[in-house]
This record gives sequence, C-alpha cells and structure tokens, in this order.
Amino acid sequence: MKKSILIFAIIALSGFKSYSQTETTTTAVDHRSNLTFGVKLGLNYSNVYNAQGENFVADAKFGVALGGFVSITLGSFIGIQPEILYSQKGYKSSGTFLGTPYGMTRTTNFIDVPIYFVVKPVENISILFGPQYSYLLKQTDDFTGGSLSATDVQNYTNDNIRKNIFGLAGGLDINVDHLVIGVRAAWDTTTNNGDGTSYTPKYKNMWYQATLGYRF
Repeated sequence: MKKSILIFAIIALSGFKSYSQTETTTTAVDHRSNLTFGVKLGLNYSNVYNAQGENFVADAKFGVALGGFVSITLGSFIGIQPEILYSQKGYKSSGTFLGTPYGMTRTTNFIDVPIYFVVKPVENISILFGPQYSYLLKQTDDFTGGSLSATDVQNYTNDNIRKNIFGLAGGLDINVDHLVIGVRAAWDTTTNNGDGTSYTPKYKNMWYQATLGYRF
C-alpha cells in the first residue's frame, strides 16, 4: 500500500513538474517581437471642430470603419504600425445657408492611412500615435426642411472641397491572442475648404473609433 502511494506521488509530482515547465514556456512567448498583420472592423463617432460658417452648428454621427494593418517590430518594446481603412465620417448640422434655414446630415467616405509609432510596455498593450493621410472618396449630404431647391443642393455638394487631408491619430490596442481591441482618437490638421473659395462651411474632422480586429 505504501509502495503504491509512493509511486502515485512520484507520478503526480512528475506531472506537476511537466505542467509547470509547459506553463513557463508558454508564458515566456512574447508576441511583441513578431511581425503580424490583420484586419479590423468597427465604428467611428465623428464631428467637426474649428467650424466657420453662417450660424453653423454641428452634432456628432456614427459611421463604419474597416480595413487592415501591419505591425512591424523594431524590438520588444517599440514598432511601427501602418494601417489602411475605409472610414465614414461627417456630422449632423443645422443653421442657415444663404439665409435659408436647414437641417443636414453629411457623410464623408475616406481612405485613411495612419502610420503609427508603437510603444509596447507589456505584451498585451500597445500605445500608438502618428500622422495620418486621408483621401476623400465621396461626400453625401441629406437635407431636411427649409426651401432649398435641387439646384441649391447640387451647387452646395459640388463646391470646392479639399480631397487630400492630413491629420494626427493616436490610441490603444489590447491584444488577446489573435484578437485586437482597438480604440482611437483622430483629428484633421487641414480644413475641408480647398483654396478658400468654397461656400460650404469651413471645418476640420475629428472622430473617435472603436474596432475589433484579428491578427495573423
């Protein structure tokens, strides 16, 4: 009986030692030094700032954000992460245009290309900040109320708008195995107004972004 107990104890001790070694080996794997790429999908909550226009008042709106990223390591604690995203921004507004009251929802579809400098203080957290280039693909304005004609709307939406916009972006990634939970805040440093001749209210975009990604 004592011999059986001794054998069982030896087997249990060996199993525990093997499990502990496995756990230690698994814990020691640090993905911060790996080159990874992935895809992400989420939402923007956007508005504008530095707005200038006749009685121009803006409120925030939601839009879609989706795209991909590449995480390039420069060591265990720093790296670079370029991304390319299809990103919907815009705002809701009310005011007057040429003396006429209106309500409007503007949706702007952009291709955003942020290039982040990344600091990775621990394995599961990445802090990101860097410049961003945005290219305007499409702008849609939905008007309600007032007495604007179809011609007024056409002239308003085809106004002189800047398509190439530069800005800054920053945020945080939480890495859980292959999943990446990302939050961002970003803002334009150049306005939407092309050469200054536009009748459209002058503004800069700003937005908050939350995404869920998968890294390979």
